[in-house]
Amino acid sequence: MRISAAQRHADQQRIRTVMDRLLRGEVPPGGRCDIKTLVAEASVDRTAFYGTRPYAPLRVEFEQRLQALQRAGTSPDPREAQITRLKAEVTALKERLTQADHTIAQLSDLRGQAMARLAAQHDEITRLRDATVGGGRVTRLPRRGTGSTIGPCS
Repeated sequence: MRISAAQRHADQQRIRTVMDRLLRGEVPPGGRCDIKTLVAEASVDRTAFYGTRPYAPLRVEFEQRLQALQRAGTSPDPREAQITRLKAEVTALKERLTQADHTIAQLSDLRGQAMARLAAQHDEITRLRDATVGGGRVTRLPRRGTGSTIGPCS
């Protein structure tokens, strides 16, 4: 179906208006900053944006402007910006989790070493106590608080 020059001009104006709105970040609910939303909002046939069809240059212009915005670090689509932000947050949380796992592993190793040292010290104390009972060359000193006069020299 052929359209008149006036109708084509009106369509192009409507497309450019919607294009500007989308690129400013005014994305309709449920839409994105893409060709599909552009044609839906401008009420034109999507096939007219491809090949040698009349609105193909507008599609190219839209894609170039969108890419320029993205290269500049801005995203007109708030969902895309949110997705990018959430991906970065997930990456940071994964790094924190990895670091926490590493720290937990180190602390578990340290705890195991401390428990082994305590067990070895306990065994040594027990062995020394048992050696004193057997009548070896160990002289027992009187306990503190029993009235003994042994103490530091004045």
